[in-house]
Amino acid sequence: MSSGSRSAAEGVAAKSRVVIVGGGFAGLFAARTLRRKAGREVEVTLVNSTDYFLYLPLLPEVAGGVLEPRRVAVSLAARLPGVRVVLGEVRKVDLANRRLTVRNPEDEPVELEYDRLVIAAGGTDKLLPIPGVAEHAHGFRDIPEALYLRDHITRQIELADACDDPAERDARCTFVVVGAGYTGTEVVAQGALLTAALKKSRPRLRDQRIRWLLLDLAPTVLPGLDPRLGRAADRVLRKRGVEVTMKTSIAEATRDGVRLTDGTEVATRSLVWCVGVRPETLFEGLDVPTVKGRVTVDEYLTVPGHPELFACGDIAAVPDPGRPGELCAMTAQHAQRQGVVAGRNVAASLGHGEQRPYRHRGLGFVVDLGGVKAAANPLGIPLSGFPAFVVTRSYHLLAMPGNRIQVAMDWLLNALLPKHNVQLGLVRSGAVPLDSAEPL
Repeated sequence: MSSGSRSAAEGVAAKSRVVIVGGGFAGLFAARTLRRKAGREVEVTLVNSTDYFLYLPLLPEVAGGVLEPRRVAVSLAARLPGVRVVLGEVRKVDLANRRLTVRNPEDEPVELEYDRLVIAAGGTDKLLPIPGVAEHAHGFRDIPEALYLRDHITRQIELADACDDPAERDARCTFVVVGAGYTGTEVVAQGALLTAALKKSRPRLRDQRIRWLLLDLAPTVLPGLDPRLGRAADRVLRKRGVEVTMKTSIAEATRDGVRLTDGTEVATRSLVWCVGVRPETLFEGLDVPTVKGRVTVDEYLTVPGHPELFACGDIAAVPDPGRPGELCAMTAQHAQRQGVVAGRNVAASLGHGEQRPYRHRGLGFVVDLGGVKAAANPLGIPLSGFPAFVVTRSYHLLAMPGNRIQVAMDWLLNALLPKHNVQLGLVRSGAVPLDSAEPL
């Protein structure tokens, strides 16, 4: 080998290796920031179970038939040039030897070595030990679940239209959503519009009552946010006919219905579980300190005692700079900004730039309520109705890392043309079970 070839080979071998686990908000922005800061001098590998980043805030619009599913799925390879994307799930982390084991989609092991490891895994459905929930409810965290729910709602209305039994028809036209946070509120809002559109084309259901119930043990809709947002969302939902029932949840679920905590029996074939999120289960061998199942990190997003290990997003217990003694909430805003800081600090640990602590200034929140209805408080200014709708749509277009033109076109076509409401049957019930492992 010539001296020039030897030098080139040594240069390649000297590259630092960074592995990022998770392709959500935190992982995507960590990889993108690291690539920008360190350039080609660092070999970046991102491990994710899918080849796309899911823009979760718009998933209810997929279930409502407003957006096609690929609109909210942004290609990781396209958005992360120069980053190696490895499909699979991490099964084991060897901290001592800085190596992790990944199982790819064909269940084959893939070994990866690293100099820096960023844990950016997201969250999963937060279950409560309620009889029947795991067997009869469906969550709402990914595209298959959104597609299933859209088909399921359409199927229930079609079966009700073909049914002569009034009791069965009522049950099929009753939909129960548990959880009045972001996801549950938006799912109910979109679902009520979808069933109203489905009913219009079915004369036999002209006098049929379609019920949507939104339940939560909290006292108000959108608990934990600006009360004005909750009140605005509550007004829109009630005007749309949604039965908003606070301080109430379900005590038991069966195939034919649910029993509420106040003793009320509700016959239904549709139970959607949107009761918050919990961090993903830690990988085998990741023996690190945790808080409520989340990896403990300092303000620089480094795991104490492991300078080579960083964590961000839902899986990380990041101190909230705005609330001393509290942890950052598991929101997309926090995850995205933590990903940027993690990427910057990993680069700094490898000699590219300086580390910075995590700081966050809230930009406000937006809630899409379907149609031209929304609630928002940009920079603390409360908005509702059409102004909030404009702010909400604008925020999502700016926040999305890709597919913006396609999303805008879908919105435009949805406003101008009637919906094409059919069930495709692409996702069966058994393919989207509610994860019942380690209920919290």
